Amino acid sequence: MRIKMLELLSGAAEASGVAVVIDVFRACSVACYAFAGGATRILPVDSVEEALALRAAHPDYLLAGERQCLKPAGFDFGNSPSEVAAADLAGRTLVHATSAGTRGLVAAMGSAERVLTCSFVNMAATAAELLATAPPVVSVVAMGKAGLASAPEDRMCGMYLANLLQDVPNAFAVIPQFLRKTASAEIFFGDTAIVPEADFDLCLTLDAFDFYLEAIRQDDGRLALVRRDAPTQPRAAALPSQV
Repeated sequence: MRIKMLELLSGAAEASGVAVVIDVFRACSVACYAFAGGATRILPVDSVEEALALRAAHPDYLLAGERQCLKPAGFDFGNSPSEVAAADLAGRTLVHATSAGTRGLVAAMGSAERVLTCSFVNMAATAAELLATAPPVVSVVAMGKAGLASAPEDRMCGMYLANLLQDVPNAFAVIPQFLRKTASAEIFFGDTAIVPEADFDLCLTLDAFDFYLEAIRQDDGRLALVRRDAPTQPRAAALPSQV
């Protein structure tokens, strides 16, 4: 297994092998909370306009997402795990449109053989799937701010995953403490807060869920995220190199 560390939308478009798209604050975390809340399907899309068009065609669909961290007009939820966790999503389809995470999934589907999404909340399950299947190449894509600028939470999450795959020790306890002091946290706290403060801790709850998420093409060609149980197979024997 060779691990490629990539970033941003440009990195997602260059991903090969199995791509793992990471957006800690908050898209990849939101997707996990939505499935845990009973959603049967998530449709990641590239634009707000596409999400609204899907709602027009399917009035029963729910919309979640953001532009500049704020809920777009006409959406049911922001890109917020606390909003999604409080909602009744049982049996519902959720259309998800964000500036980085969902756009990264769309981009990676054009280049990678297989696409997963990961955050701290489903870290162990994602690592277990990769270790069980031992693909020759894993492209870890830290999506960053709007897919255009590096963000420490996504880079740290990507390194945490790479360490798990290489059997290198991690120290998670210091990560929330560090991130709370970064510019990425300004949207959650104090005078600059524009999203629910509870989202910070929800996004940084390590291994809250025992499933991983995979992006697939449906029969109609549309991209969908599906929930899969973490494998229980033994760890792959060969350790990877990192590039």
